[in-house]
Amino acid sequence: KERDDNKQLFSPKSGAKLIDDLKRLEKSFPEAVSKLRELSKVEAEDLLVLIAGGPADDNSPIAMRKAAEAVYTSAGALRLALAQKYKEKHGAFKKAGTADDYRFLWVTDFPMFEYDDKEGRWNAAHHPFTSPHEEDFGKLMSDPGAVRSLAYDVVLNGTELGSGSIRIHRQDIQQQIFNALGMSVEEARSRFGFFLEALEYGTPPHGGIALGLDRIVMILAGAESLREVIPFPKTAKAVDLMVDAPTPVSPAQLKELGISVKT
Repeated sequence: KERDDNKQLFSPKSGAKLIDDLKRLEKSFPEAVSKLRELSKVEAEDLLVLIAGGPADDNSPIAMRKAAEAVYTSAGALRLALAQKYKEKHGAFKKAGTADDYRFLWVTDFPMFEYDDKEGRWNAAHHPFTSPHEEDFGKLMSDPGAVRSLAYDVVLNGTELGSGSIRIHRQDIQQQIFNALGMSVEEARSRFGFFLEALEYGTPPHGGIALGLDRIVMILAGAESLREVIPFPKTAKAVDLMVDAPTPVSPAQLKELGISVKT
């Protein structure tokens, strides 16, 4: 029964498929499982999750990146699900009233690009002005999916406190980013000419980070939701009950802003 319950931890939305547990696989593939045990040093009662795969007839960078994305997504979802399921058994997340209660984590090496299947092209995962790792410059055109960005998040006790990045300060790299996004030199000049020109004047390396003060207060106060520490929180439907917003917009206001509404 427990094995069947654990199967529910594998979300089909991640793109991964649960094959079976190790004991059942060992009956059909004893040599392979034996080698797996040897390499992983797995012991009795350990949870070993092996996620692999991808189209056997398609080894293109795009296909491999999509397979890797399924691995990361499913493994991340499983990690969160297991943490919640067994937190009581192992005493995880218990607060002792000491500095150990605050567990910080930096998340780095975000992917620079993500592939859009519908449009058949790469998009910026964050925005096109984040700098890639210098050692990944050579992959911008040959394998965009392997390019890592110099972006970072700081997380405290599972809550994202802030995000930031190092920005691009070289014109040639910025143009390569636009090229990787399928933007021609002419289009890039038309849309971002002022910015590309500004980079010609010796822009220094720069970056930054922005912290969410409301999230910091939420953690310090021991609140479960941001709504508990915001003076005028919105409802789950994004309605501000104090000023009764949002309200209908008149056609004149839409026209003034150049906005058209399609239903």
